[in-house]
Amino acid sequence: MSEKSATSTVLIDNDQCRLTLWSFEAGQETGWHTHGMDYVVMPKVVGKVRLQHPDGTETTADMLPDTPYYRSAGVNHNVINASDAPFSFLEMEFKA
Repeated sequence: MSEKSATSTVLIDNDQCRLTLWSFEAGQETGWHTHGMDYVVMPKVVGKVRLQHPDGTETTADMLPDTPYYRSAGVNHNVINASDAPFSFLEMEFKA
C-alpha cells in the first residue's frame, strides 16, 4: 500500500451489508473506485475531503460526525483527506 493510500478495515461483511472503517492521515486518499452498491457514509470526526470526479472536476465537502449521507451505486471518484489532521469515516454498503 502506498503512503498516499488510506487504510480500509472491513468490520462487518455478511449477506446484507459490508461495513468498512476508512482512516486517512492528512493528504491520504482512497484511490479511484466505483461503488458497486448503494452506501451510507458516517463521518467519525470533523474533517474536509476533496473529491476527484471522472470528468476532471474536484469538489470539497466538510464532514461532520453524526451527519451521514447516502449515495446510490455507480458513484466513481477518488476521496482525499483535505484536512490537516487524521480523518475517518464508516462506510456501510447495502447488498442486494
